[in-house]
Amino acid sequence: MRIPCFAMWAAACMPALPWAQTAPRDSWPEPINKIRVEENVKIPMRDGIKLSTDLYFPIDAGGKLPAILIRTPYNKAPYVKPNSAARAFAGQDYVVAVQDTRGRYASEGDYTAFAGDVTDGYDTTDWLAKQSWSNGKIGTYGCSYVGDVQILQAQLRHPNLTAMIPQAAGSSIGAAGDRYYYFGARKAGNMDFASGLGWFSNQGNKDRSKPAPNIPDSQLRKVWGTLPLVGMTARAGAAPSDWDDMVSRELTDPWWDQFGYLKGNERFNVPALHIGSWYDFGVAEVLLEFNLLRTNAESSLARDNQFAVISPTYHCQSETGTSEHTVVGGRDLGDARFEFYSLYLQWFDHWLKGIDNGVTKRPKVMLYVMGKDAWRGEQEWPLARTKYTRYYLHSDGHANSRTGTGTLSTVAPQQEPPDRYTYDPGNPVPSRGGPICCTGDPHADGSYDQSEVENRSDVLVYSAPVLKEGIEVTGPLKVVLHASSSAKDTDFTAKLVDVYPDGKAYNVQEGILRARFREGFTKKMWMKASEVYEIPIDLEATSNYFGPGHRILLEVSSSNFPRFDRNLNTGGNNYDETKWVTAENQVHHSAARVSYILLPVIPQR
Repeated sequence: MRIPCFAMWAAACMPALPWAQTAPRDSWPEPINKIRVEENVKIPMRDGIKLSTDLYFPIDAGGKLPAILIRTPYNKAPYVKPNSAARAFAGQDYVVAVQDTRGRYASEGDYTAFAGDVTDGYDTTDWLAKQSWSNGKIGTYGCSYVGDVQILQAQLRHPNLTAMIPQAAGSSIGAAGDRYYYFGARKAGNMDFASGLGWFSNQGNKDRSKPAPNIPDSQLRKVWGTLPLVGMTARAGAAPSDWDDMVSRELTDPWWDQFGYLKGNERFNVPALHIGSWYDFGVAEVLLEFNLLRTNAESSLARDNQFAVISPTYHCQSETGTSEHTVVGGRDLGDARFEFYSLYLQWFDHWLKGIDNGVTKRPKVMLYVMGKDAWRGEQEWPLARTKYTRYYLHSDGHANSRTGTGTLSTVAPQQEPPDRYTYDPGNPVPSRGGPICCTGDPHADGSYDQSEVENRSDVLVYSAPVLKEGIEVTGPLKVVLHASSSAKDTDFTAKLVDVYPDGKAYNVQEGILRARFREGFTKKMWMKASEVYEIPIDLEATSNYFGPGHRILLEVSSSNFPRFDRNLNTGGNNYDETKWVTAENQVHHSAARVSYILLPVIPQR
């Protein structure tokens, strides 16, 4: 069955610091040496599989050199082009190793996403450190999958792994911190549907006998509304992939263990510069990794040298997605330029070459405060001065749509009737922007006016009064609902919105919870029609200043599609079902059953 409403989704106080100067768009420094490339070097792994690696050598650099390892499933060949990261680092007297991961392109073996990457990264580091040209210091670099494999290999603590720059690497977090986030596609009880379908359809090819077809966004849209979830990539015309396993495996299935996803008890021993962005799907996980590599560090050197930089942009766009007028989706976020490339070179110069350049004296966290449109340095995450403040949901029972009576207030409710709405999986609330990636639609992610979404009667809207003074919200976000449903199982969604004085309502952050997992992701609890349950919804993290004249707004519903998959409300597996039932859902807000959003408010200095 095709659902017709999807088209809307695509319409979709410190002084200035020397490392965040407003210079022209950042670029790699000019090379100080010419480069030669040794292509397709076969590096043996412990099981005999050989991984094809291109080695970039600076000519006439002299002496033993450090190496930077980039491991990619996306084909190492394009790195030979001018202005690539490989050529940029090699031009600064680094040996750069760019490797096709196991089962990809010129490397041997069979491909399953992340399979073998823990030990393959370790073995490649070991090989590089033992080469006659090596000074024994190895760094790692890359974004998304190329960042995730850095986090995965770090848990084995190779003694020559000296420094890392994992960018947008939240997909490796696994069950750590009770996230149960696998590969940026399985987001605990839900699928990060559009992102996951786009990636597995175009990048997940397991059949090496023929090239994978390119599945355009227009073709993916044709299967969005079809059921069941299993078999969806095949219906889109994609090559064989791990999509069916990703959507159908239980979160506690031992199948996940083969990939090395984090569980939270791993030990680490490497300094790392973590890069993320507020409109990326894994920003909370990046910040969790920043803390995890610090708290689980084997040495003070590693513990004291975890740093993070969080920009306001999309997935893997921190460096290229900022300008003097940075626009994220449809939201103007000011001059977000930052000297990323210079920082990356300083980082590796310090750790791999021993240059004392002051890079470790910078703030532990550099974050971009949206709304204030400024970079700011902090020393921890979450910020120690945070005042966690409850904004309670209120209404007279008619919070439906932006014309309803829903309000937000720091005053707890007394006796108020619940709000009611109907969730029909055949007519889900359409996604508009958000922290997503990899869909094939360049206009899918980011921040857009939510007004049209808020016109729907199945979207509850709660708005605070117009602000007389600004409020900064920086930190982890959480919504707690007291809710009931006619269904055995359903979803509850929440979205934090910044309403501008002109009425445009820009999404800040969002989340979802499948009600069966309300008491944890390792057990399922069905709902009973006569009972009210506490529903905690994780809204990731943000840094957003709601200025004077703005309003803080919260949307609550039961779908956000196609960002997340639809709950069919049956209480079944969901992934193998083709029929659904309509749910009559209620959100309660009374003295005994409060519902609220917990905002991390930062007192103004």
